Amino acid sequence: MVEYSRDALDSLFAALSDPTRRSILHRLCLGPASVTELAAPVDMSLNAVSKHLKVLEAAGLVRREIDGRVHHVYLNAEPLEEAERWVNRYRQYWEASLDSLEAWLVRREEGRTK
Repeated sequence: MVEYSRDALDSLFAALSDPTRRSILHRLCLGPASVTELAAPVDMSLNAVSKHLKVLEAAGLVRREIDGRVHHVYLNAEPLEEAERWVNRYRQYWEASLDSLEAWLVRREEGRTK
């Protein structure tokens, strides 16, 4: 059985629960960006975007480099691998359940056609 860090998963899923933070991550998939660039499409103050970035940083999803007054933000997708493993564990359960349901439906249909 795979062991997961409860705190890491909790902070990761909490960070991903907000649509603004997900849009920031989506933008960072294209490459690094400044806080100003990240704030532009979400119609938010730099301070509000910075608060979202702190949540993403705490979850390990982004890192920030400061060059003078400019904060450059970079994506770190590694924590998403742990979330993927956690989700895949449940996907395997549902796939097995759906396979069982399909087999039952096939047997039932075969019984009707006899």
